[in-house]
Amino acid sequence: MSVVIPAYNEADVIGQVVAALAAAATWHEIIVVDDGSDDATATLAAATGAVVVRHPYNKGNGAAVKSGIRRAGGEFVLIIDGDGQHRPEDARRVASRLGEYDLVVGARSTSTQATRARRLGNRALNWLASYLTGREIPDLTSGFRGARREYLREFIHLLPNGFSTPTTTTLAFIKAGYNVTFEPVEARTRIGQSKIRLARDGAKFFMFVPLAGTTIVTGLAYGLWNVVAHSRIPNGAVLLILFGVMVFLVGLVSEQISALRFEGRQ
Repeated sequence: MSVVIPAYNEADVIGQVVAALAAAATWHEIIVVDDGSDDATATLAAATGAVVVRHPYNKGNGAAVKSGIRRAGGEFVLIIDGDGQHRPEDARRVASRLGEYDLVVGARSTSTQATRARRLGNRALNWLASYLTGREIPDLTSGFRGARREYLREFIHLLPNGFSTPTTTTLAFIKAGYNVTFEPVEARTRIGQSKIRLARDGAKFFMFVPLAGTTIVTGLAYGLWNVVAHSRIPNGAVLLILFGVMVFLVGLVSEQISALRFEGRQ
């Protein structure tokens, strides 16, 4: 079991995180990927015995996770945030289910997720992912997870460099037919500030289907209102509906191209 910890400016807590994990179990290795930090994150991680991989500049959480996966030598990879949210005992429990399952996601309880806005956003994402996959997904965006390294590497070319890496890996594993489960965990209050920005990163989670659906619904509502009020269908309503359909079709084609690219590599 290789433990991968992506970290960016986590000098206040990274030493505690590595030390607590090292005391919790005998891991194959603990890898801290310093994603271009401008503080002492790398130095403090190395001082506690972690293997440190350094990015020369900040690339994003997903890029750090991919560097850790490439460096890992264990049969399984456990990915844990470097901000102190995840408890060592939960890490041991998630790790214990690997083997029976190919991907184990640490599903946070709603009460322990940071803000009301983030809870509502995650709830919407969980509902959408559950609808698309046909199975219940209690926590799509949790970065706390363990998986077979071999299977993670299958999808590494699909993983983004930003914060939607957990979303992508969960959906990819489910679609590929691998064994996926969700293990309940408690998330502690993080130390320092979150690197996720709701307006910037949240919009990336809601790309094709919600945008297409919102546009189509808006066009239909606008058209129906004009039919009732003026007995005519305006050109604007028609354009909104057509735009929504086009966005949906482009997203669908993009997904198919991605799948074909993956199959071609295999």
